[in-house]
Amino acid sequence: MAFDSILFLRPYEAEVDTLSEPTCLHDLNLDQVVTALTAGREQYELARFFYAPLRSVEAVRYRHEAMQQLEAPALLEAVREFARAMLGSRQRLEQAQKLHYEHQRKRLFLSAVSDYCRATRSFARRLYELDLDSRGFLGLRDYLASYLESAAFRGLLQETEQVRAQLAEVRYAVHVRGVRVTVGRYEQEPDYSAQIEQTFAKFRRGESAHAQLQLSDALQMNHVEAQIVDRVALLYPEPFAALDRYCEHHGGYLDPVIGRFEREIQFYLAYLEFSERLKRGGLRFCYPRVSARSKEIAVEDGFDLALAAKRVSEGEAVVPNDFGLSGRERILVVTGPNNGGKTTFARMVGQLHYLAALGLPVPAARARLFLPDRVFTHFEREEDITTLRGKLDDELVRIRQVLTEATDSSVIVMNESFSATTLSDALFLGSEILRRVLGRDCVGVYVTFVDELSSLSEKIVSVVAAVAPDDPTVRTYRVLRQPANGVAYAAAIAETYGLTYESLRRRVET
Repeated sequence: MAFDSILFLRPYEAEVDTLSEPTCLHDLNLDQVVTALTAGREQYELARFFYAPLRSVEAVRYRHEAMQQLEAPALLEAVREFARAMLGSRQRLEQAQKLHYEHQRKRLFLSAVSDYCRATRSFARRLYELDLDSRGFLGLRDYLASYLESAAFRGLLQETEQVRAQLAEVRYAVHVRGVRVTVGRYEQEPDYSAQIEQTFAKFRRGESAHAQLQLSDALQMNHVEAQIVDRVALLYPEPFAALDRYCEHHGGYLDPVIGRFEREIQFYLAYLEFSERLKRGGLRFCYPRVSARSKEIAVEDGFDLALAAKRVSEGEAVVPNDFGLSGRERILVVTGPNNGGKTTFARMVGQLHYLAALGLPVPAARARLFLPDRVFTHFEREEDITTLRGKLDDELVRIRQVLTEATDSSVIVMNESFSATTLSDALFLGSEILRRVLGRDCVGVYVTFVDELSSLSEKIVSVVAAVAPDDPTVRTYRVLRQPANGVAYAAAIAETYGLTYESLRRRVET
């Protein structure tokens, strides 16, 4: 199979630039993760790749292979070196486009192409020195070998070296007399720099380290410098004419596959760097086993990625959780006290499935996950007066859309739906929706204050946000598989009306 992409197993999967952000990313706080991942890499427009989850297990494995290979220090350093060199080449091009003077602009273009050729040859050589086994990097290595031997690249390299050599032979002298500047061929005139330094040595105060001023060819020339170069071009027309022809012929020098690799590899690098920071905080990531058929799910020490990034940066601990579905089980119904980690748990379930569909390591010690066609979310929203709908009406409209679009391969995450209704309404609506979700055989999680929903079907698993055994006011943030304890709704009412233990205690104290 010819190599085309380090991210996508098939070329048709690589069209991502027209995608918009899925709604679920905001509900799952994955938009925060994407923002953190892409910070400092804006020029690569990586966010689009996070909008395109994969649909086949083989495509996921393709990414797993590449990313596991990339974790090897030697390959990682080679890739980073190539990325830095390519970035430098593109920065030269961007600088060249901002320059006013043609000769300087073309000379900078020549430097950018030279950097590209050198980076590509060096990277190809490094790949051949490494022991590779992933399909993506093996395909890239073979592609680079073929490309370097192609007539197109050999011609580009040869002409680049020839034009650089011709320009390097240019020697000229500048004579300044008053306001008159004369440019001529260099005829072995004496160099007055040593004499000038000696003349002004008596004005030196103390010894200082020798410093040589480096004038970057990326800087905008002033009009005097530009006119000097114009005169030099008249003195040496052949090398400057060669430079003109070079720029005209090689405007599209960048190989599209190499350019695509340079962009796509940043997707892996960004996630590796992000996850490495969390690993240093004691958290674990794993490559999940994924299946598009089996809905047997098992996760050990999973955690909310967005919350973990925040807590680790603040030096605080993260509480991981386990969960699973087996046999005919499909839905996790989460109950328990407010602020006990129910929403965080629901987000974690959605995040794990979405990240697994991106072919990335997931935030867990071990994981076996279902590969969804889509992840749907239904979270509480602020009332929007522009829709002319009440809050309950808006929730029903949104859940109707989810149920219309969801398939038996979807994952649905519902959090605190219908919490503004009465208990009887929440029970009725929740029961109807869960029956329809189960009827579609979807995998999902449903956070609720209605304990009765946790025993609605044998396909439902009850999990409860636990509290400390000796003090029910202390949240452990552990979510355990156990029957609902029958006080979730009471706790919600007490929280709403300020009748919790903590609220009453504060009132008594004051």
